[in-house]
Amino acid sequence: MLFLVTCGAGGALSVLGSILGNAFGKTGLFVGAVIGGVAGVTIACFIARRFRLIEHGRLISTLIGGILGYVAAAVIAVNNLYTPVIPVLSVSLIGIGAIIGSIAKRNQ
Repeated sequence: MLFLVTCGAGGALSVLGSILGNAFGKTGLFVGAVIGGVAGVTIACFIARRFRLIEHGRLISTLIGGILGYVAAAVIAVNNLYTPVIPVLSVSLIGIGAIIGSIAKRNQ
């Protein structure tokens, strides 16, 4: 569930941010996407904590993992805009990053 929540919120708000940012040109499109994606990951992590998908003490590490996953997904998506498949699949890196962040905290 953590994977689905983070991928869904991060991806959806990234798209929404890029749509809103597009009003400010090409740079605004990318800035809006990044702000929206990071906001989506943040909201998803708080939702995950609220519904006990992660423990309270794992919020920060899950958030950091999700944001790092989002950054990796954004880099891959921007470099592969010529095909719709790779940018869509790169969204899965958000959920993978969040899961790794949650597990990393557990091992400390």
